[in-house]
Amino acid sequence: MTVDRDNIKVIILAGGFGSRLGDETQKKPKPMINIGGMPIIWHIMKFYSSFGFNNFIHTLGYKGGYIKNYFMNYKRNITDTTIDLATNQITYHNNNIENWKIHFLDTGLDTETGGRIKKAMEFAPGKRIMATYGDGLSNVNISELLRFHKSHGKLATLTAVRPPSRFGEINLDNNQVLNFKEKNQIGTGWINGGFFILEPEVIEYIPSYSTPFERYPLETLSEKGELMAYKHKGFWQPMDVKREKDFLEKLWSEDNPPWKIW
Repeated sequence: MTVDRDNIKVIILAGGFGSRLGDETQKKPKPMINIGGMPIIWHIMKFYSSFGFNNFIHTLGYKGGYIKNYFMNYKRNITDTTIDLATNQITYHNNNIENWKIHFLDTGLDTETGGRIKKAMEFAPGKRIMATYGDGLSNVNISELLRFHKSHGKLATLTAVRPPSRFGEINLDNNQVLNFKEKNQIGTGWINGGFFILEPEVIEYIPSYSTPFERYPLETLSEKGELMAYKHKGFWQPMDVKREKDFLEKLWSEDNPPWKIW
C-alpha cells in the first residue's frame, strides 16, 4: 500500500485544562507534562513520526503559548550550540533534528474536542486526517490502522482499546493474597482510545465548535454505519491523574517503554 504520508496531517488535541493532574497543570498545559524529561506531546509525535507521519496540527487552548514557545525554541534547546556574541551568529552542531512540520492553531479556551477537530479540518480542507488526544500513549500499529481504515471504505475509524487498570490486580484464595501485580489491560469491554482516522466528510458531522467529538459526531457516524473500530489489544495508557503519570514515568525509567519504537 502506497501512502503519501506528507499529505496526511496528524491532529493532536492539546487544548484541555487537565485539572485532575493538580498543581502541575497550573503552570503548563497537560500535553507539556514531562515523561522521562520530555513532554508527553513529544512522545506522541515521535511515535507517529516512527511510521513516517511528520505533519502535525496542534489544536491549542489552555496555555497554548507554552506549547508554541517550546517548539519554536526546540532546536536551540536540545542541540549543542555555539554563539558568536560579536556577530550574533548561532551555529547548531547536531543534525539529528526531527523532520517535523507543526501547525499551531489557537482553537479557543473552552472549545470542545469536536470543535478543535472541526477547526483543524477547516485548516486542512478536503484531506484525510489522523487525530488523537494529547495525553495518551500507545503502541498501536499506525500503518496497520491506516490499512484497516482504507480497507473498509467508511468515513471514520477509531482505535478501540481495553481500559487500563487503575489499581493492582489481586488474586485471592480465602482472603489470602496469592498474587499482586500491576496489570496493563483488564476486562472484556472496549473503549475509545483515540488514534482516529477521518475522511474529510466527517466535518459535516460536527455542527459547532461547542460539540464534543465523542457525543453527536461519533454517535451519528455510528448510527449511519460510517464508524469502524480497529481493535488494539496491546499497550494503551491515558494520563488523566498523577498515578497514571507516575506509571508512565516508571515504564520509561525501566528503559523499555512500550510506545518507544524509535
